[in-house]
Amino acid sequence: MNTALIVIDVQESFRHRPFFTEHTLPAYLAAQNALIEGAVARGLPVIRVLHSDGPEVASNPFAEVSGQVRPLEGLAAFEPAATFIKHRHSALVGTGLEVWLTRHGVGRLIISGIRTEQCCETTTRHASDLGWTVDYVTEATLTWDMTQPDGSTLSAADIQLRTGTVLQGRFCTLCSVDEALQRATEAA
Repeated sequence: MNTALIVIDVQESFRHRPFFTEHTLPAYLAAQNALIEGAVARGLPVIRVLHSDGPEVASNPFAEVSGQVRPLEGLAAFEPAATFIKHRHSALVGTGLEVWLTRHGVGRLIISGIRTEQCCETTTRHASDLGWTVDYVTEATLTWDMTQPDGSTLSAADIQLRTGTVLQGRFCTLCSVDEALQRATEAA
């Protein structure tokens, strides 16, 4: 089974959001970069997905004209097998990614990127429903604390735990970086 690594929304746009903090960024980048470098070393296609949304004005960091819809500083440089711009949470909606994966015989996806509970989780659910085998690498996803409806804080760590809990065994296999790379090698 051919495997592809999907790197979702790892872009500078997030630095311009009020919730952005640097405190978990180094650990995330270390895991994301190890996953990218391991995939490249194994000859796996690495797909870059970027998010563009909202008005096309320079003040919107998710507008392409802002110049922020580009790889996040600190992300390992890689030559993507393909790049897609998405306008929805799932990387499979309206991008052509589904067609690309099918044409290239990809049967397993490794999901990584930003945000854990949004685009990474949504893409995982969607891919699973479409029939792909999905490995979800929580340590290679990033999110931030959120304010709950009652005003209390839900920590990024709790969001990652919750996301893994609802995905595991239903939509994906939770993997470490090393486990995802090993599974890709075994599947080849």
